[in-house]
Amino acid sequence: MDGRIELIDVTKEYKHAGSPPVSALNCVNLSIRQGEFVGMVGLNASGKTTLARMLNGLILPSRGKVLVNGLDTADLAQKKEIRRLVGMVFQNPDNQIINPIVEEEVAFAAENLNLSPAEVRRRVDWALEVSGLADLRHHAPQMLSGGQKQRLAVAAVLVMQPSYLVLDEPTSMLDEDGRYELIKTLQDLNWHQRLSIIMISHRMEEVAPAERIIVLHQGTVYLDGPPAEVFRSPRFALAGLKPPPIARLTNNLLRQGHQIDDRIVTLEQMVEFLCR
Repeated sequence: MDGRIELIDVTKEYKHAGSPPVSALNCVNLSIRQGEFVGMVGLNASGKTTLARMLNGLILPSRGKVLVNGLDTADLAQKKEIRRLVGMVFQNPDNQIINPIVEEEVAFAAENLNLSPAEVRRRVDWALEVSGLADLRHHAPQMLSGGQKQRLAVAAVLVMQPSYLVLDEPTSMLDEDGRYELIKTLQDLNWHQRLSIIMISHRMEEVAPAERIIVLHQGTVYLDGPPAEVFRSPRFALAGLKPPPIARLTNNLLRQGHQIDDRIVTLEQMVEFLCR
């Protein structure tokens, strides 16, 4: 099926000599539409990273299928196209950056696509602009802040024009300013470029702006829905998780009988509501 990532009865087991197999994912069924902003949360060892790396074929399922716009990640002939469609950004941008100049880092992936020099330049200019790095194109990456480095890692993926961007704990090494810069960039990419964002985080306030939150628990999809519904669900606490502060405030006000929009889960939404 086109325009979505599908996981069909996906199980992933890791085998160790002399020990029974350990399941990281258990019969997961999931569909992520092109253009969605999805947050993925769960405790450590819940299966988040395993699932994320399955989305572009870095890890293959032990059983079941992962389809990207209808392409099977287990099909070696489709691997290059799948990895173009699904870009990955990891925790530490220093592990992804290999070139001495910002624009050279962004151009590197495009040059490997056998594009014309004019098309490479067009894509590099666009990726730097939408990532907020156009003014830093001639800088050395080591001179950038943590947030700028992570946005450079995003730009280096964007230049390949993916349909989906998967980020595995991308803010874990950033300060508050860096986290804000990155989340704002991701929101802009989703809103204005209609790029699918799939972000794994242990910070609930970072996934709260998503239109959909998936909770993984013990290798299964435990909850899946709009942020407000997921944060209010009793099962959210049973998964060992706490809603972000604004969602907790909204729920407390509702319980006290105040008239407030029950969908409010972010500070921006609360400010907008109070200023009406």
